[in-house]
Amino acid sequence: MAPGGITYKEALESYSTGLDYEVKMSKLEATNKPAKPGSGSVGKYGIRSSNGNGVHELLECPVCTNLMYPPINQCPNGHTLCSSCKQQVQNTCPTCRYELGNIRCLALEKVAESLEVSCRYQSLGCHDIFPYYSKVKHEQHCRFRSYDCPYAGSECSVTGDIPTLVEHLKDDHKVDMHSGCTFNHRYVKSNPQEVENATWMLTVFNCFGRQFCLHFEAFQLGTAPVYMSFLRFMGDENEAKKFSYSLEVGAHSRKLTWQGIPRSIRDGHRRVRDSQDGLIIPRNMALFFSGGDKEELKLRVTGRIWREE
Repeated sequence: MAPGGITYKEALESYSTGLDYEVKMSKLEATNKPAKPGSGSVGKYGIRSSNGNGVHELLECPVCTNLMYPPINQCPNGHTLCSSCKQQVQNTCPTCRYELGNIRCLALEKVAESLEVSCRYQSLGCHDIFPYYSKVKHEQHCRFRSYDCPYAGSECSVTGDIPTLVEHLKDDHKVDMHSGCTFNHRYVKSNPQEVENATWMLTVFNCFGRQFCLHFEAFQLGTAPVYMSFLRFMGDENEAKKFSYSLEVGAHSRKLTWQGIPRSIRDGHRRVRDSQDGLIIPRNMALFFSGGDKEELKLRVTGRIWREE
């Protein structure tokens, strides 16, 4: 959310109960508590070799402690470091203080080339094995990699797997958690003539055993003030394609509808919003659906989630 934005609490009605909860609008602050630690990984960096930790130490840069990739640099005394750190140490070996020069450690590069490594997300379910030099590229796109917190009310640096994030959203952000594949939300805002960057409280739905995040916010689309609602899937983009959803808003025998595929939370909420991939309601139309009351927005958005066969 843009700086200065506001997060609002919305009301939700359940089709199954028919209850209409009291609407409460309040400013909410997100907490950035660290995510719960995951299960331990098997071996540092997941390197498979007969030399065990000795190989790890050889390939670990003494400055940044990350694994080294070509070009691996060395000083005249044989101390090595990665190419990124070489630029930061002013061409001086951090171990013996000798001038580094431009010596490549070809032997260590060859050793690395012969290694097989497991993914850093092995503890999260990825059991594939890769040549050493393919590891980084794979991990950038691994479907088991951690997810960023989908909360849109403020910046949140927490990452983790889906169960960890669900607990984080419930415990730390106090989001609304509901079960069911249909929903009926009523969004309320005073002074609707002023459309600043504002985000209502995120709602998470448990549907088909998976979790979906419902977003609603107000912002300027170019020079036009609009409201927008969209759904994101808590999981990988390939899994998200197995589901569809619809959103509807209307009154006075008129309505707007939207149907689409929920975007994965791999895509940040700002990216989804800026791509206009959701139900967009111009302010004047939103006020019309609210009953023409220009003093307060009372907008009802209904929706449904279903699984594609």
